Amino acid sequence: MSERDVEKEYPIEDFIDKLRRLADSLEKGENFRISIAGEPIYVPDKAKFTIEHEREDGNHEIEFQIKWSD
Repeated sequence: MSERDVEKEYPIEDFIDKLRRLADSLEKGENFRISIAGEPIYVPDKAKFTIEHEREDGNHEIEFQIKWSD
């Protein structure tokens, strides 16, 4: 599988929907499916979840990260 690094901005309503679907999947112990920039991604229920905060030159960034290996 080739490397990929995509960042896509979503309208707030779509972002909320994706977070809700993720939370529902986590609560049920199910895998999560999401499409990002046209590619379907299947997140296993055993993935690791982290929250990252970055601050530089007065700019802040929070990243909700999901990591797993194939």
